[in-house]
Amino acid sequence: MSRWTKALLVLASILGGLFVLAVVTMIAYRIPSSAMEPTLHCAKPAAGCEADHMDRILVSRWSYDLRDPRRGELVAFRTPPPVQMACGGFPGSSATFVKRLIAIPGDRWRERNGFIYVNGAKLDEPYVKADRRDADSIPQKTVPKGQYIVLGDNRSSSCDSRRWGTVPRKNLIGPVVAVYWPPKRIGFR
Repeated sequence: MSRWTKALLVLASILGGLFVLAVVTMIAYRIPSSAMEPTLHCAKPAAGCEADHMDRILVSRWSYDLRDPRRGELVAFRTPPPVQMACGGFPGSSATFVKRLIAIPGDRWRERNGFIYVNGAKLDEPYVKADRRDADSIPQKTVPKGQYIVLGDNRSSSCDSRRWGTVPRKNLIGPVVAVYWPPKRIGFR
């Protein structure tokens, strides 16, 4: 076996190992409700869904071991108990939600006539379409240490931090990295 063949085999083994590691460290989820429309699709005939097939996403479950969550990214999280009461569900059960991370520990946030302000500045939110914005107002609050504010992109149909409060850091699973199904929606987020 030539030296180049051996080098190519080693490189292929390394790349294959990295691919397997990447796949093993990802978790797959479905988008069952319209709370993230049109960023992530649920499927008709469910109310507010735009697509015939729901998006299936990959979430990196190790990213938050290496770095802090970032404002603006899509995150998967295990629902804290107040979510079960506010959004339906069964006491003692746990669900996984996907929302957009809006405010991090120490941020001051509020909603005014459907627009979100963080640390006094109105957020630029091109992902929230005008017909999906609500008209609510919430007085300014400071995000406690170790807690996060998450909101759906479809504000008029999202059960999120505005209704039930913050998400503890320990409940954050990781950021959404890609849509892997349906084929026409495949891509990184």
